[in-house]
Amino acid sequence: MKKALSRLLAAEVPVVEGESLKRHCTWRIGGLADLFIEPRSVEEIRLTVEILNERGLPWVVIGRGSNLLFDDQGVRGAVIKLGRAFSQVSFDGETVRGCAGVWIPSLARRSASLGLSGLEHMVGIPGTLGGVIAMNGGSLRQNIGQVVDWVTYMDREGTVHRLDGSGCGFSYRSSCFQDSSKVVLEAQLSLKRSSSVPVREEMVQVLKERKAKFPLSLPNCGSVFSNDPEIHREWGPPGKVVETCGLKGLRIGDAKVSEKHANFIVNLGEATSVDVMSLIRVVRRVIHDVTGREIPCEVRYVSPSGWVVALHKSL
Repeated sequence: MKKALSRLLAAEVPVVEGESLKRHCTWRIGGLADLFIEPRSVEEIRLTVEILNERGLPWVVIGRGSNLLFDDQGVRGAVIKLGRAFSQVSFDGETVRGCAGVWIPSLARRSASLGLSGLEHMVGIPGTLGGVIAMNGGSLRQNIGQVVDWVTYMDREGTVHRLDGSGCGFSYRSSCFQDSSKVVLEAQLSLKRSSSVPVREEMVQVLKERKAKFPLSLPNCGSVFSNDPEIHREWGPPGKVVETCGLKGLRIGDAKVSEKHANFIVNLGEATSVDVMSLIRVVRRVIHDVTGREIPCEVRYVSPSGWVVALHKSL
């Protein structure tokens, strides 16, 4: 660890020891990262990965952590954050190119100001472009994969590749970038020419509905459970299923199923990853007892060894 730290510092890559991961996810949960690194360029990411791989240290790449649950033990290796240095975006007609750290609500608003349509449904999603592409995020039965032309990514060895949108494996809340072997760096999107007025009006309506439906005043990760087609066909969307099962308001420690929207688990102040995972385990068990099916999680769990998986796969 010390040798890796020394090499990173010698290369002047920004790195901190023992950084609290609570500061880097919207759930405000997690232990310490042995190394917390914020590269300023693709070359610095490549160099960082090379050094960590040489030392056999696990690493994980994050954006703003809006769909992540960090373990209370933190990460016994390195967390690489693609932050402000990766927030560049450019527009050329109806084409948008953005780096992985671009804040999605800002991208949606800027697109609207230029009279471009296609990102209205994303204006309230608190994530970065890289994370949203990895999750094929979206709302209102839409997703970002529908407008992706291509994505550049880095593999675990530090080599950069490009994939056409059709090769990204986009499906409901899924893509080929979820297996921890591909780090999204940049993407090109194709939007549609429109008028800024109706696009902005639609965004205002989307934000109004989110504010009315979701518990935005408490730390949360957004939707915890994802749609299962069989469950949805008979019981409805995840929030309705949780509510039907009488689980609204269920609490373990400081983790609580929101009484405002049952597909949200909020942090009342001092929730731990154990609290959240225990609560999710109970909710899934009850839903299975009622519906006969296992409901999957949309939220991703970051293990102490740096692997990222859908949370239900870690229970």
